[in-house]
Amino acid sequence: MKRYDLIIVGAGPAGLSAAVEAARRGLAVVVFDENEKPGGQLFKQIHKFFGSKEHRAKIRGFNIGAQLLDEADKAGVEVRLNATVIGLYQDKEIVVKTGEKICHYKGDAVLIATGAAENMVTFPGWTLPGVIGAGAAQTMMNLHGVRPGKRVLMLGSGNVGLVVSFQLLQCGCEVVALVDAAPRVGGYGVHASKVARTGVPFYLSHTIVAAEGEECVTGVTIAEVDSNFAFITGTEKHFDVDTICLAVGLSPMSQLLKMAGCQMEDNPKRGGQTPICDALGMTSVAGIFAAGDVSGIEEASSAMIEGRMAGIAVAHYLGYMDLQERDRELSALNGALDGLRQGMFAPKNRGQVIEKTEEGIAVSASLLKKGFVADDEIERFPGVTHRTGVHPVIECTQNIPCNPCQDTCPKRCISIGSNITSLPIAVADADCINCGMCVASCSGQAIFLVDEDCGDGTATVTIPYEFLPLPAEGTMGVALGRDGKRVCEAAVVSVKSAKAYDKTHLLTMRVPKAFAMKARFFRCEEA
Repeated sequence: MKRYDLIIVGAGPAGLSAAVEAARRGLAVVVFDENEKPGGQLFKQIHKFFGSKEHRAKIRGFNIGAQLLDEADKAGVEVRLNATVIGLYQDKEIVVKTGEKICHYKGDAVLIATGAAENMVTFPGWTLPGVIGAGAAQTMMNLHGVRPGKRVLMLGSGNVGLVVSFQLLQCGCEVVALVDAAPRVGGYGVHASKVARTGVPFYLSHTIVAAEGEECVTGVTIAEVDSNFAFITGTEKHFDVDTICLAVGLSPMSQLLKMAGCQMEDNPKRGGQTPICDALGMTSVAGIFAAGDVSGIEEASSAMIEGRMAGIAVAHYLGYMDLQERDRELSALNGALDGLRQGMFAPKNRGQVIEKTEEGIAVSASLLKKGFVADDEIERFPGVTHRTGVHPVIECTQNIPCNPCQDTCPKRCISIGSNITSLPIAVADADCINCGMCVASCSGQAIFLVDEDCGDGTATVTIPYEFLPLPAEGTMGVALGRDGKRVCEAAVVSVKSAKAYDKTHLLTMRVPKAFAMKARFFRCEEA
């Protein structure tokens, strides 16, 4: 039986981050993962992360995964793939199945970082081919280059449902509707807004009545629900689709921790059955730790920090670092983690209705109900300003922990301040040089560069654009508003691509100046 200082189960963001921290301090570390590729969910995530530089903000998930793998390799971490851990015992012995071979390993410490599994909902026809989880859709698109379907209905308006809906659009699918039984959008408003302005309709307080089809999905019926989630007769709506995508939450994969006898709790705010851990991530069984979604559902950025904290805690637990160094390292990481747990979407606010921002501004009712900020609401937010010449218009309307726009602007045209969740403001006396870095760096695609009056009756609007093929200069089309509806005719002035933009192209369109503050998306063909 081979022995390691630290055995980690799960090669996702938490597991790899922990492995790097522990191995750098001299521990012999092995990571087991049942998949054929390491990185967990990171390699499915083609969008840019929120947070700050210390959280790897504005970097796409798959690039973060590549960075972690490189760090693990340089630190000497042993990563074993296609290796399913089927047993974990109190004496920190694990049983691993690789192919047809069963092996036993012993660790002085064990870290469980198995992540979470997708939840499902049942309805007539839910077992038909074509009903898939959002994570499965991401795997098909972003790992294997396979389009999940042609016409897709998304159930779930949390961040996963919103992000995957946008990625389905990027993949060439038509998202016919985004549906949620809840009365308001559950994820970040910026994610909802970038979906809504492409023309995808939101149906809140609706859910699926039934999927239709004999051998596969051919259609779906939804209906409105009342406050008790009962269907309201006469509100049925039918869509011809070949795919129904479910993004209805995640549940921690905590089975190994239960098997080892760790004390558990049923905590709805953490996603379900989670281990009871101390401040360092150790469970009730000495030497067995947990980090990432298995200990509570959060964003991947939080999982990486939790993993780093667990790696440091294990190093101290096994005598590879002293108490002072441990506390110093953990203090800095706790600060970074606390920053991600602030704002409207903080864990402490789950289930609450937030009516005003931290600045006292009324939250957009249209955003929560329809997925977009209405034209008569947008002016109340501090990033939306008017001035002569090209200037940033920042349509970030919720307190989300994120500040790359502030850091990336060379002229300091945008300010968030020391509180990472503050709404960004446009600095009055700063001179925008139209470099586009703020537009490209915004993880929520919520920043636009606008010249409200070009002097000839027109205006220009520069938008973030992540669709292929890229329209050529001079292409005629239509500008869509925040609600995804036709605003006016538009002509492409330019499409800029640069390495610094990291695959977010800057599309500048010319529109009548009356629509400068309304045009927010470009479509080549008539809508």
